Amino acid sequence: MSRDDVDRRLVAAVQAGDVEAVRASLDEGADPDAPGDHGLPVLCAAVAAFDSAVAAVLVEGGADPDRVLPDGTTPLWRAVDGGSPAVLTAVLGDEPRLRLPEEARERLLALARRWYETGTAEELRRRTGASEPVRTVRVPDDPDEYHRIDQVSLGGLVARTGHGGILTALEWAFRILTPVDDLVARAADQPDEQHATWWEVLSVLLKRPSFETWQAVVAHRHHPDPVHRRFVAEYLRTRGVLVYDSPYAQEEGDFLAAWAAEETDIEMLVKVLEAFAEYEHPGTEDIGLRYAGHPDARVRRQVPELFCPWGASLTSPARDGLLPLIRDPDARVRLLASRMAVHDDALLTPAVQALLALAGGPDAGLRGEAAALLAPCPDHSPAVADALFALLDEDDRLTRLEAAYGLALRDDPRTAEAYRRLKRLGLADPDDHRWSKVGDWQYAKDHPPAE
Repeated sequence: MSRDDVDRRLVAAVQAGDVEAVRASLDEGADPDAPGDHGLPVLCAAVAAFDSAVAAVLVEGGADPDRVLPDGTTPLWRAVDGGSPAVLTAVLGDEPRLRLPEEARERLLALARRWYETGTAEELRRRTGASEPVRTVRVPDDPDEYHRIDQVSLGGLVARTGHGGILTALEWAFRILTPVDDLVARAADQPDEQHATWWEVLSVLLKRPSFETWQAVVAHRHHPDPVHRRFVAEYLRTRGVLVYDSPYAQEEGDFLAAWAAEETDIEMLVKVLEAFAEYEHPGTEDIGLRYAGHPDARVRRQVPELFCPWGASLTSPARDGLLPLIRDPDARVRLLASRMAVHDDALLTPAVQALLALAGGPDAGLRGEAAALLAPCPDHSPAVADALFALLDEDDRLTRLEAAYGLALRDDPRTAEAYRRLKRLGLADPDDHRWSKVGDWQYAKDHPPAE
């Protein structure tokens, strides 16, 4: 295949958003800066399509984010202009502070700051002169769809509302220590914590490990705007998940324990309890017992994990607090409580009873989650096996896989039927431990040991 053919395949793969085909074309020798639409490098097409996954592969494959285009911009400039933090991160590349001269860095910062301070809709209106209403849709900003963002269209131009996050990412990349209060304010401009800007701000704050940074963030606990307080809770939750060796773990746990004991706003309390569950702290059980009987189910849903932090065994008071939650009127509370109780000998029976009811209940999502808990649980009674077999009729493929896995673990003869159904569904994945167990069971039946 000629170089031109490989380049054409690359262009087609970028236009189709096919990450693996892009990678294959580059491996075959395609030019990562091959011209696509209007003679621009294909990286520009990925940027314009907000395709961060393809953009990342192109940059990793050698595409030049700083290549000067006929209009004087660069692919990196266009990534900043577009307003997607995920695309910006993909295109930014390694050590841009060393790669870019100071003047170029200042221009990129000024561009991001202008968008952020003006507002996406207002900047589009300024550029286009259009007077009609803007069109706004909520879309995922990253390939894994962890973060969401608004995409705004007006007068033929499209931009996303992540310039606060882009400004934050650029400042950190250029080693500018922005005041913590300014960073928190950028996140709080977007009241939805799923917004991509929240993650960019959190990411930078997590990379600034000083106690002064920590103090400046948690000082927002008493901010009059509840969005600031929610940001503090999310910051602490994220630290609990990601910062395993935090030198401030004790202070963070103490801080959350005191906050949980005092918080009266239900939505905020839920956030605080969710964060607290990520910490190995001696006060988690006491807080769990305090809120086990709370009248709001949203609060009670956060309690079970407080009784079994970090896989520890249940204490007698924790069992006493968990048992009523296994029988709670709220179905999700019952599920979450059973998840903690199903591995405890004293609570196994009521937990399995609750899960069996959920597995046969009206909520398909809860049926699937119940299947995932019933499958590996130590109860090998006929009732559990029958429930798992019934779940093979579910529409959800993963629920069927969990059910089949549970049958195989029990050496149930109906595993053979489960195996056939999974094969028909195309769920034969040798890298999945559940399928491997089902497949091994069938292989053993088909190849019995010689007498």
